[in-house]
Amino acid sequence: MRLASTHATVQRIWTVNLRPQTGGPALACPRCAHSPVLQALSARSAALTHLARHARADALPGHLRTCQCRALGCHWHPRHRGCAGPVLLALTCDRGGRTWRLADACAACAAAMSRTAVVPPTLLHADRAPTHSSTSRSARLAPPFGPAEQQRVREMLTYLATALPRFSSPAARLLALQCALRADRQGQIRLPHGFLRGMRLHGRVELWLELEHAGWLHRSRRRCAPVQAQLLDAAVLHQDPGRTARVRAAQWALRPAPLILSPALPSALRLAALALAAHSTAGVGGGELDALARQCGQPPQQLEDLLDQLVRARLVTVWRHHHNGDEVRWELPAHS
Repeated sequence: MRLASTHATVQRIWTVNLRPQTGGPALACPRCAHSPVLQALSARSAALTHLARHARADALPGHLRTCQCRALGCHWHPRHRGCAGPVLLALTCDRGGRTWRLADACAACAAAMSRTAVVPPTLLHADRAPTHSSTSRSARLAPPFGPAEQQRVREMLTYLATALPRFSSPAARLLALQCALRADRQGQIRLPHGFLRGMRLHGRVELWLELEHAGWLHRSRRRCAPVQAQLLDAAVLHQDPGRTARVRAAQWALRPAPLILSPALPSALRLAALALAAHSTAGVGGGELDALARQCGQPPQQLEDLLDQLVRARLVTVWRHHHNGDEVRWELPAHS
């Protein structure tokens, strides 16, 4: 990793502002001359799409990327011990969703920033569509579910923590996760009624309306089988790897080993358990309380109550809150 320095480096900071005005908010970007007027419901998606385009256009080899926040006197985050870890893309929402910033930051600085999520590189690099033969061959050779599927789910949960409004319900987040991982390359989603029944989400029209109101997707047909929708989040449209690997991740999210989740569990408990499994290695995991709470769509205090409920449900063996670092650690039960 290259740390911030006083030498001239390529700037990789992109910022857009959503300015309220008559007729709809205007998207203002310091790097672009025009400020298009947007529909209010799609403004959030348009802002993320604009940032993603800049990041793809200004791609830079990993060894040339540096932490952009400048550790000394940085106003992006509180003071900490300094830069550490790999350089990542950090997405920050500020001023109640009116300002969005995408920037290179080291892992230590990204973790110290509030209202920030790390954007996985798989959401920014579009790759070529695989041929039918190569897709079939990769499906036949695919090993059992493992770390690759777990990582994709973890990355998507992290991204959705910022891409969706903070008040999005746990059930809507579970639905959004499956939509993001199962969409084709055009962003089309087809979810059979039987699949939604298995998730206990069939007939939950309010969840689709919640995601539509957030400007994240649009149902193309209201009364059809299977349920069909179109993703509006361009960052999710350009996922890498292909759909076969992403569907495997979606399947892992339904049965996140080593946990065995009952569909009858409340959505808040299912999402919290999934987040813990996605951030665990060999049954042990940990993370920043606030970041984990954002992924679960809960305030930190409510997340602690959910962790207690997971212990009572025997989905978590034990958990601890380390107040000094505001970090939680947990252990999951082993299942043969």
